[in-house]
Amino acid sequence: MTAPVFVAEGLAGEPADARGEFVLDGPEGRHAVSVKRLQPGERVVLTDGAGRRAEGEVTAAEGKDRLVVRLDVVTEEPAPSPRITVVQALPKGDRGELAVETMTEVGVDAIVPWAASRCITQWRGERGLKALGKWRATAREAGKQSRRARFPEVADAATAKQVAALVAGADFAAVLHESGHDPLATADLPAHGEIVLIVGPEGGVSPEELALFAEAGARICVLGRTVLRTSTAGTAAAALLMGRTGRWS
Repeated sequence: MTAPVFVAEGLAGEPADARGEFVLDGPEGRHAVSVKRLQPGERVVLTDGAGRRAEGEVTAAEGKDRLVVRLDVVTEEPAPSPRITVVQALPKGDRGELAVETMTEVGVDAIVPWAASRCITQWRGERGLKALGKWRATAREAGKQSRRARFPEVADAATAKQVAALVAGADFAAVLHESGHDPLATADLPAHGEIVLIVGPEGGVSPEELALFAEAGARICVLGRTVLRTSTAGTAAAALLMGRTGRWS
């Protein structure tokens, strides 16, 4: 059984004290002590979700939410390159969390929720903040489950104009759309820099949005002969890019 992963936001480049011990408390400590019921001698992995990672051995479980871990060396995982950002149109129901979960698992670096004009779901007010919080919590939990040292950033919801600005600053950008003639599988990809991939809603990207993104520099690409749902297209396309850029090699 592999060692469980916990988020230690205060994880620094050196152990917390002279004995090399680190105290995991708060919600993560409670989960480790009261839910996982970890005992001295068991191994754990700690990460701050921003690149730092350490393995260690539990030396004490105190109270209901305090785990003491003797750390091995803390390592810093370099940022992957090229960086892959997926602009994800808002799906219906809980399919947004499904998209975030699976994109996190395959290794996407950033996810941008996009309120496309044809989205049935729209994030407004408190409802929008709650939905965004769910996406961020999903990315965090999926990052732990997939044993990532760097969790994906989940940005605030973007407008089409803000997405176009992302496209303009990217080294490669593509919109997945059935009208495209260029397969994503054969597109010229940069070895470094920023890749932006845009996934439209179930109703499709509108002609106006498509023109806006193309003017900003995005290529209109197809993923394959079939049409995937918005909640799965980003994961499939990201997996393809991971393999083609060497990030999975």
